[in-house]
Amino acid sequence: MADKKILIVDDESSIREMIAVALEMAGYTCFEASNARDAHSIVLDDRPDMILLDWMLPETSGVEFARRLKRDESTSEIPIIMITAKVEEDNKIQGLEVGADDYITKPFSPRELVARLKAVLRRANPQGLESAINIDGLELDPVCHRVSSEGETLSMGPTEYKLLQFFMTHQDRVYTRAQLLDLVWGGNVYVEERTVDVHIRRLRKAIGKRHEALVQTVRGTGYRFSTKTAH
Repeated sequence: MADKKILIVDDESSIREMIAVALEMAGYTCFEASNARDAHSIVLDDRPDMILLDWMLPETSGVEFARRLKRDESTSEIPIIMITAKVEEDNKIQGLEVGADDYITKPFSPRELVARLKAVLRRANPQGLESAINIDGLELDPVCHRVSSEGETLSMGPTEYKLLQFFMTHQDRVYTRAQLLDLVWGGNVYVEERTVDVHIRRLRKAIGKRHEALVQTVRGTGYRFSTKTAH
């Protein structure tokens, strides 16, 4: 974790400095930007492992910037924690709906921020997932975030990718929708259980007829990923 690069985007220099000091003490490398334009340049040039993004920014808002990053395939996998003074529930939901991975409200303690950041990084980069996983000709390469079938690259969204990565590293066990929400989406995300069904359907479509049977529905319980025939 200690070699991770964190981009802090906030128009208040005192807040950026406070966060940078806390993160650098925890062993992270920090980049700073006061607006979305400068932040986007840093994202393209330095490829941070995480973005701490203030809700209120001059010109382009933090939410709009997050939406832009998540729409772009080259930056959609970078985890984002939204930082804001807004505490209303609908604002939290809006931030998470555009793809933010977590949400922290000012004022917050540096210790809380570092703990949240570590949790999101763990979810985004599970340990031991540097090498490619191949199951029945379906291959997931976590280093370049690519999924292929018999050598042919498959197209899928970031949520389907995370779901597949979880399944391929947790074979043959049945997971409920609630467990999948907690383990794949993360406990702080406001998502209904039926959303899991939508993404399961998209995942099956993305991996195609050759592999869709690997993602098995266990009636009355949830889902399982297995090469064994479903009963």
